[in-house]
Amino acid sequence: MTDQLDLNQLRTFLAVYRSGSFTGAAQLLGLSQPTVTTQMRALERQTGRELFARGPRGVVPTAVAEELAARIATPLDELAAVAGPDPGAGRRRAPVHLAGPAELLCTRALPALAPLVADGVRLRVTPGLTDPLLDELRAGRHDLVVATARPRGRALTAVPLMDEEFVLVAAPARAGALKERLAVEGPAALHSVPLVSYAEDLPIARRYWRHVFGRRLSCPAAVTVPDLRGVLAAVEAGAGFTVLPRYLCLEHLDRGTLVALHEPDDPPINTGFLVQRPGAGDNPDVGRVREALLRAARGW
Repeated sequence: MTDQLDLNQLRTFLAVYRSGSFTGAAQLLGLSQPTVTTQMRALERQTGRELFARGPRGVVPTAVAEELAARIATPLDELAAVAGPDPGAGRRRAPVHLAGPAELLCTRALPALAPLVADGVRLRVTPGLTDPLLDELRAGRHDLVVATARPRGRALTAVPLMDEEFVLVAAPARAGALKERLAVEGPAALHSVPLVSYAEDLPIARRYWRHVFGRRLSCPAAVTVPDLRGVLAAVEAGAGFTVLPRYLCLEHLDRGTLVALHEPDDPPINTGFLVQRPGAGDNPDVGRVREALLRAARGW
């Protein structure tokens, strides 16, 4: 491989490598997609090797691309830091694009970030499900994503943020009889009670049933609300039962407006991760938001 490679092509290559698509790289760099495609073809001709293969969700780097990215990423990032705009030179600070589950963002993340906003940090917050948000992160639409699972592959940096413990709950009017029946009959006691969930496939409840009861959940949802805060409100009003992250319903359990139907010795726990887009560190406020979330999460 020749050492005399075009710097602009290398920048474009690194953007494609990090975003996982030509479209994402074009958005990151402010270029048209045909320009990105042309530069990558020129770089492949110059190196004499294929750099990216087509994948179901964009492009996949070859071994040659992996090697090239390892060689140039640090020098190009350092060059960008030196040549980039000085945030203190009277320029308007770039916003930090944060995404994740709506409930966690609204009840935990935004209150933790309020002091930074008061100090001038600008936020753009997007709620959503983990897989689509990670795809958008790779395409450059977000700087940080709170993910409910560790992302696959080596292109994204993820650090554990918090552990969610799941709890089986109902309103007090239902809970007394249900707890007694559950202790005697097991999970079959709940089959005649309406189940409230945030999705038709019951991901949280199914996981609870497998982990705690060692069997499949067979009852369908009576109510679905694509926001766990809505699920909580419906159950608190007496609509039925559900499984919620403890952090979301802790105050309601303390007040007695919700009751835990079962307290297993080994409750199901899911680890959430904070994922950062490669290159997002060019905005110093991304680091401030990241550290504030990690610091606040120790008390969640």
